[in-house]
Amino acid sequence: QVQLVESGGGLVQAGGSLRLSCAASGSIFAINDMGWYRQAPGKQRELVAAITSGGSTHYSDSVKGRFTISRDNAKNTVYLQMNSLKPEDTAVYYCNARGTSSWPFGADFGSWGQGTQVTVSS
Repeated sequence: QVQLVESGGGLVQAGGSLRLSCAASGSIFAINDMGWYRQAPGKQRELVAAITSGGSTHYSDSVKGRFTISRDNAKNTVYLQMNSLKPEDTAVYYCNARGTSSWPFGADFGSWGQGTQVTVSS
């Protein structure tokens, strides 16, 4: 089993910043892709940012230039630095990781974190 634990969410004013962290643990052999998704009430869950094991990144158009995704492979952790936050960024943010498990060895896995609330006030 692979578990993801998120932290760093909270309430901030527009223009402020938050840094989200997501640590993976459990039967991990290798992590390939890690990403952050968000879901606002009444809306579909959307990909915010993703990063591959090689460091290639992807951002949704709505957050480009404001958010930065990074990872620490030694710690099995992915981060999302969110700057210049806007009220429309308000959502539950979920971490996702895909990779290969160590038990069962060689099996692929896809795991989600529990979600962390980000609320941006105007």
